[in-house]
Amino acid sequence: MNQLSWTFQSFRNVLKTCIAERDLFTGKALHALYVKSLIPSSTYISNHFILLYSRCGRLSSSRNAFDNNQDPNVFSFHAIITACAKELQTRIAHQLFDKIPQPDLVSYNTLISAYAERGETEQAMSLFTEMRDVGLEADGFTISAVITGCCDDIGLIRQLHSLIVLGGFDSFVSVNSALLTYYSKNGFLVEAKRVFSVMGEMRDEVSWNSMIVAYGQHREGLKALGLFQEMIRRGFIVDMFTLASVLTAFTCVEDLLGGLQFHAKLIKTGFHQKSHVGSGLIDLYSKCVGGMSDCRKVFDEISAPDLVLWNTMISGYSQNDFSEDALDCLRQMQHIGYWPDDCSFVCVISACSNLSSPTLGKQIHALAVKSEIPSNRISVNNALVAMYSKWGNLHDARRLFDRMPKHNAVSLNSMIAGYAQHGIGMESLCLFEHMLQTDVVPPSITFFSVLSACAHTGKIEEGRKYFNMMQEKFRIEPEVGHYSCMIDLLGRAGKLGEAERLIETMPFSPGTISWATLLSACRTHGNIELAMKAANQFLQLEPSNAVPYVRLSNMYSRAGKWEEVAKIRKLMRDRGVKKKPGCSWIEVNKRVHVFVAEESSHPIIKEIHEYLEEMSRKIKRAGYVPDVRWALVKDDETVEGEKEVMLGHHSEKLAVALGLISTREGEPILVVKNLRICGDCHNAIKFISAIAGREITVRDAHRFHCFKEGQCSCGDYW
Repeated sequence: MNQLSWTFQSFRNVLKTCIAERDLFTGKALHALYVKSLIPSSTYISNHFILLYSRCGRLSSSRNAFDNNQDPNVFSFHAIITACAKELQTRIAHQLFDKIPQPDLVSYNTLISAYAERGETEQAMSLFTEMRDVGLEADGFTISAVITGCCDDIGLIRQLHSLIVLGGFDSFVSVNSALLTYYSKNGFLVEAKRVFSVMGEMRDEVSWNSMIVAYGQHREGLKALGLFQEMIRRGFIVDMFTLASVLTAFTCVEDLLGGLQFHAKLIKTGFHQKSHVGSGLIDLYSKCVGGMSDCRKVFDEISAPDLVLWNTMISGYSQNDFSEDALDCLRQMQHIGYWPDDCSFVCVISACSNLSSPTLGKQIHALAVKSEIPSNRISVNNALVAMYSKWGNLHDARRLFDRMPKHNAVSLNSMIAGYAQHGIGMESLCLFEHMLQTDVVPPSITFFSVLSACAHTGKIEEGRKYFNMMQEKFRIEPEVGHYSCMIDLLGRAGKLGEAERLIETMPFSPGTISWATLLSACRTHGNIELAMKAANQFLQLEPSNAVPYVRLSNMYSRAGKWEEVAKIRKLMRDRGVKKKPGCSWIEVNKRVHVFVAEESSHPIIKEIHEYLEEMSRKIKRAGYVPDVRWALVKDDETVEGEKEVMLGHHSEKLAVALGLISTREGEPILVVKNLRICGDCHNAIKFISAIAGREITVRDAHRFHCFKEGQCSCGDYW
């Protein structure tokens, strides 16, 4: 072999090593030698430089290498398309694909995979159809990519599954693993078990991991852990993805002790410093402990946190109502160079939903629009629809919903829930009926929203029909929340006896939610005897919870039974039970203002009181009569005038007043209250909305009240 051929061979071998090890530094040095013509020009070498930069995430360098290749062949196109796909630049990848004279199977597979990674199902399926039309036979890689790109289209997946069986593709491990992963991620446990069983000896680490995750997501943690033990016995290699799947199983069954023991084993093996395993540990602690200090310790032990780990931290903060920390975490992530992906945005948008700052949420929305996340990414749009609904902005929520090219169960449920919380029952039920007419199968949570809509609008027969439909048509076993919705539906309608019988016939312990719901209905209809029973049942389960004490006390106050009120208050003091203080807040000029009853510390509290006194005179002339029963003070201790003053200083009225005097005329305002809105405030704000000519939305602990032109969206049925 002469010196030149030896140099070329050595150069090629070193370049291959750089690609395999993603050694960008050495690779760039080799490229410099190549450019200086010390190595003979070669399409083969040029293609491998494209591949090197692609593997190392350097799209611009890959493009330059491709553009400088004087004789690009199919391999050149494959390499650059792969580079574009890796950076999610599907538009550029497709343009390059169109330049290939005769695209082969690898060309199609590369681009289909790129679209699949971005969740662009229609483009992936269009290419798949085109490929078959030109006479190219799909292989296992094609089918696997198409399955990945199907997102949540179960109808399409079932068609593909039939094609897989008929075409003999079920002999490919990659195809079965893709199917199993799809079914496990989207909650189809029966289908996942069937694929896993059929695979038999074809099962690989991906298959075992997917099945462990599927069991964990369905709260069958023991089966997940059993699979993990079986996987070990069979000699499969346990990697960080397997360990993360096991942590998911502990999390789903809320087995904190088991998770702690497993964490100890991870520390002994050093796996706890792996980013993927760290994500599983953070998820475990955030969901099972409820705090974030342990999560932060796990995070800080990982030297090179990746985007997934940052997203898990943001999600943990969001789920535990540390919304400000979630946003701060996003800023830190961006500061070190990570750009948020769709998962980041979903978590942060969820955090914004819990804040009373529409301005901040809109900024995150703008950031998502400016990002490289596709505008049709359904998960981000779903989160935005839910966010706007939670702020009482149904107009923007519906506008965004209508612009979405495709809806899934989450999209529909977000709008159904939004309408239900606003008391717009007809829209909520119409959307649900539309859902039933499509291929979208309503999950358990959708029935919760639908039953809530029925409860908030008094549609008893519809509620009974949908409650029965859960089991009879969709094989969904009602949970405590569904029963509580039915109790609420019956209780609001005054059918307290039927609501009580429903509790007594529940197939499991009613829990505090059901008894609290019945107690609220008793308060609405003044049934003190049944209220006492509900309160006692509640206190047997949670003796330190203030809810039953406060609701009984309020009922006795309204009935004028002050001795009973005194007994309950003494009992609360003796047991150390404290009532959660009521407060309301509003965002004005990007600043959140918080009020409590009888607020005195706000900088312009004098102007607020003066405005309310003037408004009180106007609404009285319009027919408003103060309901002094909501002052909840003993009659012989406080004169009527003082009671009216106390009512006028309720936190929600103070927040509304600040909104009206601090914003432009005609501008709608949103007030949030941490407890249920006061009955007198509800009546007064109806009159205020008419006098001020404003749309005033109050979001209390249970629902939205949209006041406009003297009416409330709840129809006074709350």
